[in-house]
Amino acid sequence: MSFIVSEAVDLYGPRLEKIKHFLGTMGLRYEGDAEYTVFLTDDDGEILGSGSLCGSVLKYIAVADSLQGEGGAAAIVSRLVQYAYLHGRKKLFLFTKPKNEPMFRSLGFFALAETRDVIYMENSRSGLKNYLDSLEKGSGVQGAIVANCNPFTLGHQYLMEKAAGLVDTLHVFIVSENKSEFPFDVRFELVKKGTAHIKNLILHESGDYIISHATFPTYFIKSSANANMVNAELDLTLFCLRIAPALGITKRFVGTEPFCKVTREYNERMKQLLPDHGIEVIEIPRKDDISASSVRNAIANWDTETLRMLLPDVTFDYITSNLLNK
Repeated sequence: MSFIVSEAVDLYGPRLEKIKHFLGTMGLRYEGDAEYTVFLTDDDGEILGSGSLCGSVLKYIAVADSLQGEGGAAAIVSRLVQYAYLHGRKKLFLFTKPKNEPMFRSLGFFALAETRDVIYMENSRSGLKNYLDSLEKGSGVQGAIVANCNPFTLGHQYLMEKAAGLVDTLHVFIVSENKSEFPFDVRFELVKKGTAHIKNLILHESGDYIISHATFPTYFIKSSANANMVNAELDLTLFCLRIAPALGITKRFVGTEPFCKVTREYNERMKQLLPDHGIEVIEIPRKDDISASSVRNAIANWDTETLRMLLPDVTFDYITSNLLNK
């Protein structure tokens, strides 16, 4: 069966509605954020397939049953990859159902981690290995913390100080994805300065291999209520099977979480999964109920008195100099 290949930047209007309707017929949900979309149509303009590029992630790839085996998926993916390369994005990723793994493998993608519900793939056979090889290694008993630090608070500092006292080397991964109020380079620098006194702490960028729930796509998961758990299992599987063994990590530290339901459920799943891989999960009581959200609220209200109580000097100075004064 023949098809026509078309493309669009920033979907909107009737074309967006047609794409959303097509995805719905394929059991997928449109979540927005499509930067560039390739779609296949028949001679009458009916959509037979589509796929979008969202940053460095390929999403919404679906082909009608009538086009199966006709090269529709290959046409979509090749156009998306070409567009990404032209815009300087060489590392590309996708999340899909495990049953689709053979198709995407044939199109040049390789599995990073897989659970019962989802598989995470990259267009490089050595991307993860190169990332792991680039990480500074520690020695002795090694632990890890994964944190967003949006922004870096006295609570984060306290957690890292306590955790560092329980291991010979503490690896701290700062989530690299720029989906937070504070940009990654700012968050990373604040943590670096605010932990300079912790001599056995090694700071890492998470790169593309710590899967934040803020960026995990849910469009192919039937129940959006299950999306956070599916994300947690995939992220923890990648950590357990690839990241932790590469660094010799045997302990992972988290703070108690009285505020955020998503984080609390993630931590509970961590306690269930990590021990099966020889990694002990250690929960450290939160310092004075400090939360990054309370800091953001104080910024919104120009409440410097509260900020002074919640933040180390490095973050307080940054916020008062770069945000409040503007």
